[in-house]
Amino acid sequence: MTANLNYVSFITNTLLSLHGWAALAIIFLLPALESSVFLGFVIPGETAVILGGVLAYEHRIPLWAAITVAILGAIIGDSIGYFVGREFGRKILDSKSARFIKPDHLRLAEEFIAKRGAFAVFLGRFAAALRAIIPGLAGMSGMRYLVFAIFNVLGGTAWAITFTLAGYLAGASFRTVQSTAGTIGYAIMGVIVLAVLGVILFKRFRDRRKAANVSSDATKTNAASPSTGDDSSSFGMPLSETLKIETD
Repeated sequence: MTANLNYVSFITNTLLSLHGWAALAIIFLLPALESSVFLGFVIPGETAVILGGVLAYEHRIPLWAAITVAILGAIIGDSIGYFVGREFGRKILDSKSARFIKPDHLRLAEEFIAKRGAFAVFLGRFAAALRAIIPGLAGMSGMRYLVFAIFNVLGGTAWAITFTLAGYLAGASFRTVQSTAGTIGYAIMGVIVLAVLGVILFKRFRDRRKAANVSSDATKTNAASPSTGDDSSSFGMPLSETLKIETD
């Protein structure tokens, strides 16, 4: 635990000492490496993105540039992770490199993809325990790349903008944001899930109301329609009586 904190502290101090293209290169590389080969638990891409916002706050790099390279790093890294998972995923998970991945995190990611499908690619971007694993597992699962790419772009863009702006708005108080980034990510993921569920439930409620209204209108129409028989004339007399009168 102490070694991990020292490692993150080293990256933080190093990145904060940079400016210009050197800083932008690190902000791009760390998110890209985070999920490219299942090594996200030793490469703090989220920290780099937050610090990119801090550097923009200090006017050492443009805010738009920090957001752009963070988005590209997230999207490209996940795409690499997808193809690595599709071609070599099982070999990596069976190798020594997999020791960096906690078994419960791996199981959670597999269940998440099974339940949420492609939407897990978007949501997983906001969860530290899932972000590095899901792209590779998506490739292993046989998910079509076009489907993966759509949710990858949406998730990477939303994630990069959110945490870059968090660092920018925090400014000198960035360590507070850095220490709570994981909680913030899970909170955002929860809000997204609730919003999606709300939309689904609203659509189902609306469809049921429409179906009920159509059924009610059909019932009223049938009740209001006069019954006509083949043995009645326009005057309400039985057809046999009418024929009898005409014969007479």
